[in-house]
Amino acid sequence: MSVKSYVFSGHIIEEEVELSLAELSQACCVNAEWLMALVDEGVLEPLAGERCWRFGGASLYRARTIQRLQHDLGVNVAGAALALELLEEIDTLRARLAALESDR
Repeated sequence: MSVKSYVFSGHIIEEEVELSLAELSQACCVNAEWLMALVDEGVLEPLAGERCWRFGGASLYRARTIQRLQHDLGVNVAGAALALELLEEIDTLRARLAALESDR
């Protein structure tokens, strides 16, 4: 019996990191037009006050989540945006519940 090993590499993206549209596009392996559609839909928000679009680390997470939702569930951008919003709301409620339970 043979055992296969895989080595994965990656980068940790923190909230403070700023990515250009091209960098975000490369990190997600998508074209810029798809990301611009996410901005139009309100899923991604470029950082305020920038002459050219810059995105925070959370935008990478959001874009990759939308990719998975579209791939796995076959939903359009609007449906994926709604699902992402609901997933984030669940995370917020779980954090609040954990905080309440730790106060007991």
